[in-house]
Amino acid sequence: MREIVLEAKHIRKVYGKKNEKQYEALKDINFEVKEGEFVGVMGPSGSGKTTLLNLLSALDTPTNGDIQIGGESLSGLKDSELTDFRAKNIGFIFQDFNLLENLTMEQNIALPLSLQGLSLRNSTQAVKKIAQVLDIEGILSNYPTEVSGGQKQRVAAARALVHNPKILLGDEPTGALDSKNAKNLLEALKELNEDYGTTILMVTHDPFSASYCQRILFIQDGKIYRELNRKGSRQEFYQDILAVLAHLEVAEESQVD
Repeated sequence: MREIVLEAKHIRKVYGKKNEKQYEALKDINFEVKEGEFVGVMGPSGSGKTTLLNLLSALDTPTNGDIQIGGESLSGLKDSELTDFRAKNIGFIFQDFNLLENLTMEQNIALPLSLQGLSLRNSTQAVKKIAQVLDIEGILSNYPTEVSGGQKQRVAAARALVHNPKILLGDEPTGALDSKNAKNLLEALKELNEDYGTTILMVTHDPFSASYCQRILFIQDGKIYRELNRKGSRQEFYQDILAVLAHLEVAEESQVD
């Protein structure tokens, strides 16, 4: 039986002070992600998916509810403890790479290990291992300005995974890539998930990217609108995703009317 890696219980996020006008970004969100799953989060702009990702990555805290990663609750941790917990347990791929231009690719990937005080020998071994998995061994000595966008994002993925986190979170990881590099990255994430058991949660607006997931959570107006599980081929799942998005769009328009 697969363990639960991430669990969100009754998550609510409200912005604004009590005596002022408040905005409820998330309303009683409940879901879990099990070990080895590849889960997507989709929804229209302003639906709350980015807010949710910030909470799951411990960059922000919920107004109510509890988030557990690896069985440990984030709500009881102090700011310094949250930083340490995030560094050890969460990997994060940003849309815009967030690589340091003055460091080589190898040094960028090794950053999380350096922050944990890992020895140079062990750090080098870990970097080479993940670089081999993501097929970027040949660019480790290069700087970010010397490689393509697709290679940058693979390096960003390697940096997010080098410390063997419990879960990999992606914030529109293909958003800054052309279609060829986007597909290459998605294939790499699929391989990490299927061959190495990496647990992934990815926020995306792109149905093609989402079709690589095993399960999609659709968010609308701060609530989980629907959950869609992949049953057939990726192409069939892609069509199912499009159908749900079309239904979501109709629902959005009816609210406006």
